Amino acid sequence: MSRNVMSTNAGIVAEIAKGWKPNQYLTNMSQAYFTQPGDWVAPSIFPICPVATSSGFYYTFDKGDLARDNVARKPAFGKVNPAIMGTGENQYGCKVDQVIVGIDQIAALNYQRSHAPGVQDPRRAKVRFANEQMSLHLDILFAKGFFHSGVWGDEWQGTDSNPTGKKFLKFNDANFDPVHFFDERRRDIKRRGRRQPNRLALGYDAYLALKEHPDIVERVKYTGSTANPAIVTQQVLAQLLGFEQVKVLESTYNGAKPGEEADMQFICDSNAALMCYATNTPQIDEPSAGYIFTWDMLGNGSYTAMDQYEGENGTHSEFIEGLMSTDMRKTADDLATYFTDCV
Repeated sequence: MSRNVMSTNAGIVAEIAKGWKPNQYLTNMSQAYFTQPGDWVAPSIFPICPVATSSGFYYTFDKGDLARDNVARKPAFGKVNPAIMGTGENQYGCKVDQVIVGIDQIAALNYQRSHAPGVQDPRRAKVRFANEQMSLHLDILFAKGFFHSGVWGDEWQGTDSNPTGKKFLKFNDANFDPVHFFDERRRDIKRRGRRQPNRLALGYDAYLALKEHPDIVERVKYTGSTANPAIVTQQVLAQLLGFEQVKVLESTYNGAKPGEEADMQFICDSNAALMCYATNTPQIDEPSAGYIFTWDMLGNGSYTAMDQYEGENGTHSEFIEGLMSTDMRKTADDLATYFTDCV
């Protein structure tokens, strides 16, 4: 089978119809890695929403109609007018992303014969690498598409003094009141979007500024003991600021080209933040600031597929292939607020 046919959804569907199945052992291994996001950002902020078809529609509902009191007293021998429920349709379209990693079968013999723990099967490391590449790719898509100025309708900017309008004192200013500020911003989203924001994504420098803010430190300093001194963690910040989760955006990437010295950078702007509502029960008709639509290509709930195939005769090589078909979308602008120049 030519690997080129696997580069499109149609090609994958055709191969599935012919009986192609990914390597289930490698796919299960990949899913195990994928469900332990660690530093990765995108699935923590935009929930993964599996879809049965690679393209289709998701619904938006007119919040004005949903929030209007449409129940009226039934008149005798009559009926009330039908309620108006405006809906809209938006289309998603998952595209195939692919990563291929080679294995030198001759070199792999040394690992197999060493009997070192965890390296008897060289595919394990390659699957992990391929999986990390897919997670890295999703984070870069998130940063480029949704974590910068000009994306969200409600945007605030930090300033060094005299904040007016949609400006706030920077997080590292001692006069900034973080609890009050985020209480007000959460109220804004609840009022306009009818959902209480439950996620706060913080760039690394923005997180450090809040973690070290005197008001935050003052609130926790008496909660510890000599054996367990009080420290400000992501979980503590979440409790103080009223969120289910505070996510520090600490995933990194190498910005250098192949052959150049590594240039390691944070993927997301370390000086920004995003507050949003992200559903814990993702489905097409459930509101959420954003979604990662993932095509369930095999119909088994798995949104990644891993395969292994031999290289050309005489090369003594084999390859691990990772496939993922996704579409990342902002689905509810009212359910998020973006903060720039936080520090």
